[in-house]
Amino acid sequence: MRKKQLAILGSTGSIGTQTLEVVKSNPDHFEIYALTANNNSDLLIEQARTFLPEVVVIANEMKYPEVKEALEDLPIKVWAGSEAIVQVVQLPDVDMVVTAMVGYSGLKPTIAAIKAGKAIALANKETLVVAGELITRLAIENKVAVLPVDSEHSAIFQCIVGESAESVEKLILTASGGPFRTFTPEQLKSVTSRQALCHPNWKMGAKVTIDSASLMNKGFEMIEAKWLFDMAPEKIEVVVHPQSVIHSMVQFRDGSVKAQLGLPDMKLPIQYALAFPERLKTVSPRLDFRICNQLTFEEPDKDRFPNLALAYESIYRGGNMPCILNAANEVVVAAFLRDKISFLDMSKVIEATLPRISFIHQPTYDDYVATDVEARNVALSFI
Repeated sequence: MRKKQLAILGSTGSIGTQTLEVVKSNPDHFEIYALTANNNSDLLIEQARTFLPEVVVIANEMKYPEVKEALEDLPIKVWAGSEAIVQVVQLPDVDMVVTAMVGYSGLKPTIAAIKAGKAIALANKETLVVAGELITRLAIENKVAVLPVDSEHSAIFQCIVGESAESVEKLILTASGGPFRTFTPEQLKSVTSRQALCHPNWKMGAKVTIDSASLMNKGFEMIEAKWLFDMAPEKIEVVVHPQSVIHSMVQFRDGSVKAQLGLPDMKLPIQYALAFPERLKTVSPRLDFRICNQLTFEEPDKDRFPNLALAYESIYRGGNMPCILNAANEVVVAAFLRDKISFLDMSKVIEATLPRISFIHQPTYDDYVATDVEARNVALSFI
């Protein structure tokens, strides 16, 4: 059996490193063809020496000499720069591209990979948040499979496999509620980035963890679900499920509901996307209902966590509004992590930025690029 050749964009991040763990556990099924990283040259070098890819790319060109020298005893091509990432996804031997880059930076290489006919294992939700209409059109035109890696979208995908699209009545995304689920508005005024980075159930990168604490992550997932599953926003519901055992659900027109359950382990949805339609055996711990014997659900509080409402507002308007939302959010999260802005002020800056940018009903790729730049500048002006 020919091994599937993978290009992992963002191999040094949380999803990237866990993808490599999946590959290491399934050496007969997968092989690493390319690894890319933004700044973490030390870990990229370590990964390259372990997995021996054909190509590695370090986006930060200042670190190219370091990576090149460290790998010069191996037959590995070393490239540098963001354009090199765009080039590597188009290489003919690549079968699947795992888009694990964080934020807006994943958009351009994902478009290039789709145009090159590569299957996409999508972990970069911002790609669909920013340009969902463009990405879905390109995927259809190029007959490319876009397989979700997010646990919630993987759960929905697993629930609808074998079902007709017409039978789906509603998608139900579950949210842990994050570390501040029970905090009062007064308590939220003084929470710190250190507190926000302590997610109760999942181990994720810093940016995604902050988004989870503010519920922006769930807003992004709602937008992503709209494009992945061709579902109107009003038919996508978010419920808080603190145990993170049910990863999401699908309600059908006959009233039945399917749920996908499992322990909170990102390697499971990663492996499902890489191997689909096959299910590969794992040795990971199994869900034990004698221990996990309580599953609870709550309505998300959009007053305490207004980012979820802002996400619904942006996708209802459509056009370049989700792009504005994402750009402003990336700015405020970075500022919050540097203690330049409070937790509650993140939502205020995003809300203030949305109406300040010119609305474009049917944006082109160049419009998305211009919108992103403008929205970042406006958001920065409020900080």
